[in-house]
Formats: sequence, structure tokens, C-alpha cells
Amino acid sequence: MSDLPLHRQFHHFSELPYSQRVLFTGVLIVFGIGYLFALINLFHTYAGKGTGNPYAMSAQDIVAAYAGTGKSSRLESALSGSMSSMLPRDENNEIVNWVRNGLDRATLDKTIRPIFEKRCFACHDGSNPHLPNLGDYEVLKKLGEMDTGTPVFTLVRVSHIHLFGMTFIFFILGFMFSHAYVRPVWLKCVIMVLPFCSILIDIFSWYLTKVFHPFAYVVMLGGGLNGVSFAFMWVVNMYQMWLMKPPESVLRRLGGDLPVARLQSAE
Repeated sequence: MSDLPLHRQFHHFSELPYSQRVLFTGVLIVFGIGYLFALINLFHTYAGKGTGNPYAMSAQDIVAAYAGTGKSSRLESALSGSMSSMLPRDENNEIVNWVRNGLDRATLDKTIRPIFEKRCFACHDGSNPHLPNLGDYEVLKKLGEMDTGTPVFTLVRVSHIHLFGMTFIFFILGFMFSHAYVRPVWLKCVIMVLPFCSILIDIFSWYLTKVFHPFAYVVMLGGGLNGVSFAFMWVVNMYQMWLMKPPESVLRRLGGDLPVARLQSAE
């Protein structure tokens, strides 16, 4: 640990008002729950997309998501991947055979639509603009085309949402972390800037994966660094805010909610 004196404008968590610490804690709790749900959604979206195994996620699944399988239609890829557990195997095979046989309209009305109504329309009825409407034949024809992965302009739309949203989250998390006592200071700065670098690495690798599949590993690396950064700052913030004894350099100066008697006893 470094013995460098504290910056005159640095305030440790213990020097902040209780009201501010309570506010920080509430935000951290909601952020933590939100990140867990994001991980669950990430796993559900990508696991099995390329391998067919919905219980594990690999680089092959990332490639299938961004560059496509190049072997089957988008509808088939979904049925063999993330949607494979949503309907029985016999019904799954019936839809796949229908797609491979040219998406005949008469077969759709007679055999396939009842399956969609029973198994899929709870989510894919057109009410959610982010999910394909399986009741629209034109949409089904597009889903029956060769899987080339996520369209570039869809990536653009997701990218700007991701960039704004994640930057906002890590700015707040990093602002809280700026009140943590971490030495050496350069390490603290690296930890704070790491998630912003990992966001850029992650997003730009989406596009690169479409043209060079090994970049799928870079996507996973960027996401991993993002998660590690989030977890580290979250734990340090909560620990130093409520459990850790303030550093001696903090106890030696007046400020915040530290009573004078406590400060004198620490001398």
C-alpha cells in the first residue's frame, strides 16, 4: 500500500453523510440485481445458438449469433438453439421440415400455425416489436432464408443503446468507487477505466466477428472483463461503505460522520 497523502478533495465512504451512503447502497443493490438478470438473459439468448446445447455457451454460439450458421435458416437455428426447449421434438422437426420444403402456405395454415398458436404466440404474436411475428407469413419467409447472423443495422441499433446505457451505469458505479480507498492510485484508475475499454472491445468485436469468426473470443473477453470490473467495484463499494474500518489516514482528519472521540482514540 502507498503512503501518499490523501488528495484534499478525496472523501472516503466513512466521511460521507449516512443519507448519501444509503442512496449509494440502494443504487448498488438495484444495479446488482439488474446485472444478474442481464446475465440470465445473455445466457438464454446465446446458449446453444451454434452448438444446439442450451445449457452451455461457447464461442461457436457467439459466431452463430453475429455471423450466422451459414448452414440453415434463422428459424431452424432458433429451433435448434435457444428455442429448442419451448416445444416437443416432434413439433420442432415438423416446423424444420416445413421450412426445408419451401414454407408451403397450405401446410402453414393446416399444420404449422396451430403449433405456433399453442407454443409460440405467447411471445411472437406481433405485440412485441423486438420479437419476430410468427403470425405474419412475410416474416416467416424472411426467417426461412439462410442464416447470416444479426443484420448490421440491427447491431447499430443495439450498439448505441448498449453504449449509452452501459456508460451511464459505469459512470455511476465508478463515481461511487472514487470514494473507495485503493492503493496504489494508478491501480484504482485502471479499475475505473477498464469497463469503458471492455465495452468498446465487446461492441466492435460484434462487427468483426461477422467477417472473422475468431473475434468471437474477443467478444467473450470483453464481456468477461466487463463483468469482473462490475463485480469488483460493487463488492469494494459495499464492503468499504459498511464493513471496513476507515484507513488510518482518513481517521486522522476530521470529516463526515466520524465522531471526534473516535478520531482521538485512533491516534
